Amino acid sequence: MKTEISIEFFPPQTPDGMEKLRRVREELAVLKPAYYSVTFGAGGSTRERTFAVVKEIAAAGYEAAPHLSCIGSTRDNIREILQEYKAAGIRRIVALRGDLPSGMAETGEFRYANELVEFIRSETGDHFRLEVAAYPEWHPQARTPADDLAAFVRKAKAGANSAITQYFYNADAYFHFVDEVRAAGVDIPIFPGIMPIGSFSKLARFSDACGAELPRWMRRKFEGFGDDVDSIRAFGLDVVTELCQRLLAGGAPGLHFYSMNQSSLVREICRRLKLEGL
Repeated sequence: MKTEISIEFFPPQTPDGMEKLRRVREELAVLKPAYYSVTFGAGGSTRERTFAVVKEIAAAGYEAAPHLSCIGSTRDNIREILQEYKAAGIRRIVALRGDLPSGMAETGEFRYANELVEFIRSETGDHFRLEVAAYPEWHPQARTPADDLAAFVRKAKAGANSAITQYFYNADAYFHFVDEVRAAGVDIPIFPGIMPIGSFSKLARFSDACGAELPRWMRRKFEGFGDDVDSIRAFGLDVVTELCQRLLAGGAPGLHFYSMNQSSLVREICRRLKLEGL
């Protein structure tokens, strides 16, 4: 059975960034991804840029999946966005709670992602395939693991088709999460989110901010390389490739790559995994 690959981009801020993303998109097309997803800034701050990237991806003949976060939004606002995507022929959405923009205190008319999923279903029926977020190492704002699991179950039962996880480097966390979700009566596919490692210092800062755990043995090994960029890249490729191999061997339905608008690491990992196209 073919391993399903999907790839995430963020909307560039400049014309040069858009041109680079076009090249990256075509370089990654050899993987025959099921879709390219495009992130959505806090409180809809990148709405127009997200829509522009999504429309361009779709016009080039690929399936595009815009992220849509609901925190700080109104029903009318979300309804308008859904109508825009529907009119553009978009059939897939990554439905998220999202974060409030800095300085904004009001959560808007939605508090949780399950409310967004329910609203999309009530407005558009089964027009959109809905992806939701999952957190094998638990959401950093969850009071307890049980609360976080319950939140995920609500999203799934509200009408999600599948889920994408936060990135992680401990395969056991993913397998444990899937077991708990299945025990809770949820059977949607859960795609592991994969973050290639190009710069350990950037990864460490990002992970500390979003709550993703970097195992101590990894931190120490990377720190030991100092500024040796080639060794950091080589070790990072080994770590992530081995993680993907274990996930796929253990039954993961596919892989969702956080590309950071780069192609080389994703392509190399997929080449090592002997995936279609490389």
